[in-house]
Amino acid sequence: MDDTQTQTPQDLRNLALKVAGLLEEAGKHALHDQINPRNLAQPSTDEQERRGPLFKLETDSKILRFMSTRLADIAHFDGFWTTRPSESRPGQKYWYIGKIDGVINYVRRMSEWTLTAALFEFDENREPKPILGVVHAPALGLTYLAARGAGAVRIHKTAVGEKRDKVVPSMTSSLDGSVLSYGMSIIPEESKRALDVASALAGHPADIKRVGPASLDLCKVADGTYDAYFEPMLHVWDIAAIAAGTVVVWEAQGTLSRWDGDRIHWRHDNDVVATNGLIVRDLKPYLK
Repeated sequence: MDDTQTQTPQDLRNLALKVAGLLEEAGKHALHDQINPRNLAQPSTDEQERRGPLFKLETDSKILRFMSTRLADIAHFDGFWTTRPSESRPGQKYWYIGKIDGVINYVRRMSEWTLTAALFEFDENREPKPILGVVHAPALGLTYLAARGAGAVRIHKTAVGEKRDKVVPSMTSSLDGSVLSYGMSIIPEESKRALDVASALAGHPADIKRVGPASLDLCKVADGTYDAYFEPMLHVWDIAAIAAGTVVVWEAQGTLSRWDGDRIHWRHDNDVVATNGLIVRDLKPYLK
C-alpha cells in the first residue's frame, strides 16, 4: 500500500519542501543552460504543427530524468502521470513533473519561466485531483509550494537571505482599479479570444498584464500580485503547470475554474480563470 495515504497535512507540506529543494537543484542547471550562449531549443516537429508545443528543449529531458530519479528516493507513490494505467484505483497517487513552463520566455532569456511538480490523487470516484504543488522560478529566486490542508507558502531567496511568507490573495472587491493578468497562445483563434476579452475589459482594471507563464500567473493571483488571471486555452501539455499552480491558489483560498464555472478537467484542454474570490462575479460576464 502507498504509505502517503496516511500522511497528515504537515507530512504533505514537508514533502512539498523536499520537492521544492529538488526543483531548486534542477533549476540551477536550467538557469545555467539559459545563460549559456548557444541554441537552447529546436523547433517542434509535432505532427499537429502549430497545435503542439512550439519548441523542444534538451533541458526539459534533463529535468525530467533528474526529477524522476530523485523523487523515487524520497517518497513512495504509484507512478508518474504520463505513464499511469488507463484506470486508477481510489487513493492512488502519481507525480506529474512539468517541462519548462514559459518556454518562449526561457528561449528569449527572460526571467519569467518556471519548473513545476504536482502530486495527483485519485478520489473515490476514480477522478484525479492535485493535492500538492510546487512552482519554482529559478531566475526570479521565487518558489511557491502548497499541500492539501497545509496552506501555501512563498519562498523568496535574495542576496541577503531567504524570506518565507504565507500566500494570501488580494482584497480587491471590484474590477474597477484591479490588476489582471491574461495568457494567450500562438494559435490565432485562441489568441484572438484572449485579446477580445482584454479589449472588452478596457476602462475597468487599472492594468492588464501579459507576462506569463501560466503557473506563475496562478501563483501571483494567490499571493495578491494580481487580482485575477484568465486564459482561453491551456492544453494537455500544460497540465503539470496548471495543477501545481492550482494547489497554490486553492490553499491560498482563491478561486479557480473553467470560464463557465465548471471544474478543471485534468485529462483535457481547459480555459481557465483564477481570482482572489472577490471579483469573480464581475469578471465572468466578460468570459464568453
